[in-house]
Amino acid sequence: MEKTMSGLISNNRRPILGGTRAFGAVWFGQVISFIGSGLTSFALGVWVLQKTGEITKYALISMFFVLPGVLLGPLAGTLVDRWDRRKAMFISDLGAGLSTLSIAIMYLLGGLQVWHIYVAVFISGAFGSLRMPSIQAAMTQMIPRKNLGRASGMMEIVTIGQFLIAPAIAGGLMGKIGLAGVIMIDFTSFLFAITILFFVRIPRADATAEGRAGSGSMLQEMIYGWKYILGRPGLAALMLLFALSSFTTEMTVVLFTPLILSFGTTAQLGLAMSLCASGFLVGGILMSIWGGPKRRIRVVIIFMFLLGLFLGLIGLRASVGLIVIGGFLSTLIVPIISSSNQVIWQKKVAPDVQGRVFAIRRTITLATPLVTYVVAGPLSDRVFEPLMAVNGPLAGSIGQILGTGAGRGIGLLFVTMGLLLVLITAVSCLFPHLRRVENELPDAVICQPVRAEAGKGSLVPSPASD
Repeated sequence: MEKTMSGLISNNRRPILGGTRAFGAVWFGQVISFIGSGLTSFALGVWVLQKTGEITKYALISMFFVLPGVLLGPLAGTLVDRWDRRKAMFISDLGAGLSTLSIAIMYLLGGLQVWHIYVAVFISGAFGSLRMPSIQAAMTQMIPRKNLGRASGMMEIVTIGQFLIAPAIAGGLMGKIGLAGVIMIDFTSFLFAITILFFVRIPRADATAEGRAGSGSMLQEMIYGWKYILGRPGLAALMLLFALSSFTTEMTVVLFTPLILSFGTTAQLGLAMSLCASGFLVGGILMSIWGGPKRRIRVVIIFMFLLGLFLGLIGLRASVGLIVIGGFLSTLIVPIISSSNQVIWQKKVAPDVQGRVFAIRRTITLATPLVTYVVAGPLSDRVFEPLMAVNGPLAGSIGQILGTGAGRGIGLLFVTMGLLLVLITAVSCLFPHLRRVENELPDAVICQPVRAEAGKGSLVPSPASD
């Protein structure tokens, strides 16, 4: 089986597309795949909320999806560096698609339970842990360095389908074709992304001194990813900043649906999610055209401040209009922050260890949201909602500003998370290695194709800077 799969997707099969065109094809496949995943994510969330009425059980879906990324991230990154990166994408999409399909089968058999969803999304997340490290590492080999900022902006657009298109149509599809039908669309989108991989070429990264230093057993290579980051304080600080910020932002992501449903309808929820996510589209397009500034760390810090303020705005009132404004402004700057961060890592990390390093970074960044998924429900249900009840302890103080009643405790959580993000960013500015990360670390030497020919691709070292 392994040998057959390797032969099917080996770079020796002379695929049609290479270089920038290959990236464009892979990117389009992932756009379609993420739209399908967004349909399933929306449908499963609504199904669990309607079946149980518990925010905690709803939030656990996200927890079980993210958990394998935290547990298996270092292993996934090591495999990405050892394998052909196209093969890693293939296995990731196929495994995730089959695990999602299992939910539809259980539903059609009439025995779907909430715990079945937890198991299926855990398996899907395990295969999915290969996806982003392999794509991000492959980008370095397919895209000229001067265009990495634009390509990172395009990758931010990949998530648009999941949050912009999917919610707008998932609610209607649920009523017409049911949960199983929605999942079958998702499975088809996985197959589409897989098919594209048969027709693209992704060159292997040339060996570097860093890669040779980190070679060895599977365990040694997994540990090397940690050592690589910790040996570069600027990157370690940048990773920590994003990990802590993920705690605050994911809290708002988990509670966005319950916030709207506390006073609105499912139709309003889908519309609000789509309008908010349209900010991703605008921000992603902006970055894909602009490419970002030369000093990217400044953009990360300044826009992180703004993100905290916009998240707090969402919780001020039980108003769909205000929520959409705050959500749109938040999602507008997220692609700018993420793309700027990604380019820093792609330029500073040796290409043949990027799988390991990017997976470690993703593991740490996902670890804090994992805490969020566990505590979001209890914090909302047992602490903040009672505090902001009509006759709750804060009704006469903060309640005079934010309002009282159902959903206002969640609103207070949004405000709290926004202010916490502002504080985290302010403290991070005190660390000089973070502020000077682009100057302290030299750019890695990357071998990239000077022309994209089927089955070929002359490689020359790209310059150390743009």
